[in-house]
Amino acid sequence: MNCHDSAPGPSDMVLTNAKLVLENEVVTGSLVVRGENIAAIDQGISAAPGALDCGGDYLSPGLIELHTDNLERHMQPRPGVHLPNAAAIVAHDAELASVGITTVFDAIRIGSLSESRSRYGRYARKMVTNIIEMRTYNALKISHFIHLRAEVCSETLLEELAEFSADDRIGILSVMDHTPGQRQFRDAAARRTLLSGKYNMTDAEIDAHLSKLERVSKENGPAGEKAAVAAAKAFGAVLASHDDTTLDHVAQSIEHGVGLAEFPTTLEAAKATAEAGIHVMMGAPNLLRGGSHSGNVAASDLAEAGCLDILSSDYAPYSLLMAAVRLGQEAADMAMGLARVTSAPAKAAGLDDRGVLRPGLRADLLRFRMLADGTPVTRGAWLRGQRIG
Repeated sequence: MNCHDSAPGPSDMVLTNAKLVLENEVVTGSLVVRGENIAAIDQGISAAPGALDCGGDYLSPGLIELHTDNLERHMQPRPGVHLPNAAAIVAHDAELASVGITTVFDAIRIGSLSESRSRYGRYARKMVTNIIEMRTYNALKISHFIHLRAEVCSETLLEELAEFSADDRIGILSVMDHTPGQRQFRDAAARRTLLSGKYNMTDAEIDAHLSKLERVSKENGPAGEKAAVAAAKAFGAVLASHDDTTLDHVAQSIEHGVGLAEFPTTLEAAKATAEAGIHVMMGAPNLLRGGSHSGNVAASDLAEAGCLDILSSDYAPYSLLMAAVRLGQEAADMAMGLARVTSAPAKAAGLDDRGVLRPGLRADLLRFRMLADGTPVTRGAWLRGQRIG
C-alpha cells in the first residue's frame, strides 16, 4: 500500500506510527494532510521533520452520526429546565467533537401536540436557523447537517414542514409514527413506564395522552405521512423510515422510496429492509447494553444476521466509537466495525468527500487508543485538517 501525491512539504501535517483504519484493512503507517485534505498514505514510519508520532494509536476517519437526540438533551438538561438554543448547540457540538464525531445530522423534531407534557413545543424552525447562523460565523467545531424527524401523529406537522426549504441544509427527513400500540411501542406497558418515569405523568394523565394520540393519528396521520414524503423530495433529503416493525411497514417504506431505515424493531423487518437494498441503522447503546430498552430486537441479532449497516449513538454520543470497536473486536475485523460509523453512514447520506482515509478526501480524522480492557479512548480529532479535540 502506497498512496501518495508527493513527498511531505514543510507546511504539511504528518501523522505517523499509527494503525491506519482503511476501508478493508488496518495497517501501520503514516498519513499526510495538506491543507484541508488527505494528501498521502504510506506504510511504515515517516522521518519527515515535525511528524507527529501517534505511538501505535488507531487513526480512522472522523465518525459520522446520522441520528442523535443529544441536542434535545442539552436543550432541556433537567425536567422543566430550558436553556437558550445557542447554549445547547455549543455544548452539543463540543461534546460530539470530544468523542471523535466530525459530522452530525442534528435530529430535530417537527410535529407537536398542544397541551402535552411529553413533547417539546414547536422549536424546529428557530433551532435550524440558529445552527445555520452559527455555521456561518464559524462558531462550531464540527460539520452540521439537519435531520428533520417528521412526527405524523401530531397537530402541526403540515404547518411546520411549510417553514423549511431546500436552503436549510436538510440531509435526512425521517417519517415517525408514535401512534399507541404501533412500531416502537407495541408494548403498552413499556410506553407507560417511559411516560411515568421520564415525564412524571400520573396514570390518568397517561390515559388522556394516549387517547389524544390515537385521535390525532386517525385525523392527521395519513396526510402528514404524504406531506413528509413529498417534503423529503423537495428538500433533496434522504428519506428515512423509523421503527419499521412488520413486512407491511417495509413494503410501505419501499413504495415511498426510503433510503435509510432507522431502528427496525424486529429481525423480520430488518432482513426484508436489507434485502430491498435499504441501509439499516441501529443504536449503539442497544449494542452495548445487549438489547433494546423498549424490548425490541437487539442490534447484535441484526449484526449476526448480516443486516446491520450503520450505528447511531442515539442518546449517548460516546457509545458510537465504543460500539464500532466492539463490533470490530468480536469479528476480528476493526476496519469492518469502524466502517459502520464512517464510510457506511457517509454513503447512506450521499457524502462522497469523507468517511474514508483516501488521498483527495477531507482530512476529518480521529485518533484513539485502546485501554487494556479494550475500551477506546479518544486522543485527538481533526476537521478539514484543523485540530478540534
